[in-house]
Amino acid sequence: MANAEVLCDIGFIGLGVMGKNLTLNLADNGYQIACYDLDQRKIDDLLSQDQGERGAKAPRVIPCDSFSHMLKQTQSPRLIILSIPAGDPVVQVCDQLIEAGIDSNDIIVDTGNSLWTDSIAREAHYRGKFIFFSTAISGGEVGARFGPSLMPSGDRQAWERIEPVWHAVAAKVDAKSGKPIETFTPGEPVLEGESCSTYIGPIGSGHYVKMVHNGIEYADMQLICEAYQIMRQALHMSPAEIAVIFRQWNKGELNSYLIEISAEVLDEIDAETGLPIVDVIMDKAGQKGTGLWTAVAALQVGSPAQTIAQAVFARSLSSLKKERVVASKILSGPTPAILSDEQKQLAIDALHDALYCSKICAYAQGFQMMQMASIEQKWQLDFAGIAKIWRAGCIIRAAFLQSITSAYQQDQQLTNLLLNPFFSDKINRYQDHWRQAIASATLNGIPSPAMSSALNYYDAYRAETSAASLLQGQRDFFGAHTFERVDKSEGEKYHIEWSLPGRPQAKII
Repeated sequence: MANAEVLCDIGFIGLGVMGKNLTLNLADNGYQIACYDLDQRKIDDLLSQDQGERGAKAPRVIPCDSFSHMLKQTQSPRLIILSIPAGDPVVQVCDQLIEAGIDSNDIIVDTGNSLWTDSIAREAHYRGKFIFFSTAISGGEVGARFGPSLMPSGDRQAWERIEPVWHAVAAKVDAKSGKPIETFTPGEPVLEGESCSTYIGPIGSGHYVKMVHNGIEYADMQLICEAYQIMRQALHMSPAEIAVIFRQWNKGELNSYLIEISAEVLDEIDAETGLPIVDVIMDKAGQKGTGLWTAVAALQVGSPAQTIAQAVFARSLSSLKKERVVASKILSGPTPAILSDEQKQLAIDALHDALYCSKICAYAQGFQMMQMASIEQKWQLDFAGIAKIWRAGCIIRAAFLQSITSAYQQDQQLTNLLLNPFFSDKINRYQDHWRQAIASATLNGIPSPAMSSALNYYDAYRAETSAASLLQGQRDFFGAHTFERVDKSEGEKYHIEWSLPGRPQAKII
């Protein structure tokens, strides 16, 4: 039992992997935490780690045996952070906190992976009982411990109380270079640099932005995997050889956390078999649903995000392992040719450019989607600010994001990243290699759904005239859905009486 005279700065509920590490991060930054979890072993684990890290210093974490105990141990007005599974558990805990005596001016912050619409509904439901606030977190276990990317949204006055806390624990970057400022030593938090936390907007917007982040993450991972598969199967390279290429790429404009860890995975050897671990891991990809949420949300808002969707479909197709094994013995395809060293190097160079161009399109789709949602929801999202907080602490952190930040700082009305001079110049210079890499993959029978969809997105976006004119004619023919004319005022609707004999006549309606 804790000393009743101790009043903690923050109450924390949920001490799983993310919760424990975020609690220790808060403690490193000078906050005393009243903590609670249903599982006593998780509390004990946290206390043991805190003791080991603080040495002879006073305890930074106070264990509580109930919600009411935790509320009594936390100074008012209270800031209570939840790190619990999304969905019903959030509602159950909030209801129990009401029973335990939470006040109307106390703030509860949901840091779980909640669906953005759920956050909106909860804020409305609990209004007057307490202030429901949400903060989406990216960065995994290490990010939570030493500096995550934080995407907070909710009541603006509540943000003023939360802001110093989140700015303290968030990842930091050098303002000029955009490079992360990192330390992984407990008790020595990074104090300088720009914080990877900014107020996103009204409730729900933060989790929407995190959802799109995860969609881009799906696409980025799939694009890297496609580059790997092309090198492995078309260029007959070993995992170790591909790791060398990835490390070379990571020194340039493709520098990113995902490229870095991909090289590490490819270099890992399985202790039991002596094989590369990538050849031991079953090729069935899992997913927790946020990529699916992004694909569905893109359809709902009418935003083209096909590269993100293809990344989701690729995971779904990978799960059909037994069917793919059967199909591999029935369905034929080309056998990749053996290339000379010079040809192989040219192919690697082309693949580098293809990956870069495809990444541009994946990010363009994600930001375009957020832009359309911002208009629909009246959020007024700051896209330069969003790009800034993704430069460190999150899974898609990359040097690439500094250029995206600059693009939106230069033009706050930018409708698509492809229209920014920096990115349009890159694609204009790299697109021949992009097309060559995808054509080669196709001719060699190697799937490249994300890269191909990215190129199709680019070609469709730059097309002044599309085939949608025929599509609108089809729709009008079978369903009288009407169409607009290129030689008449925008918004005027026309319909043809297709069933009439003789030449049909367009009629305004």
